[in-house]
Amino acid sequence: MSLHERCPIICFDDLGDERGKLVVIEGNESIPFEIKRVFYIYGSDATVIRGQHANRESEFVLVNVAGRSKVRITDGEEEILVELNKPMIGVYIPPMVWKDMYDFSPDSVLLVLASTHYDGDEYIRDYDTYIQEIRKNQKGSPS
Repeated sequence: MSLHERCPIICFDDLGDERGKLVVIEGNESIPFEIKRVFYIYGSDATVIRGQHANRESEFVLVNVAGRSKVRITDGEEEILVELNKPMIGVYIPPMVWKDMYDFSPDSVLLVLASTHYDGDEYIRDYDTYIQEIRKNQKGSPS
């Protein structure tokens, strides 16, 4: 399965009327997991790189609810770049996929929905270590 297939762009319903817009995101409905943690990143500028890690267990959906940012996603073989610039689109990131968020606009608010509570031990924060774990897991999996 390609990285594009594993990390799809999700389009949420953009509801609303003359009073304004409304976007609804529901766990196990519009995203493929139960939401256990929500956080958001703001106040970063175009020179800041956030993320720079992979997670062994956590799944994520990233949505720029204001402004824009970019996400570089890689599995060590393929790489995709996603620009999050509309509050009704997000990108799904499964476990064991590296992510870098960057090029934040001044008004960027990047909402992150996670499938797990925070556990620092499941983070891989060194890219070389990540590549080693991916290769080890590939060797251990049946062909």
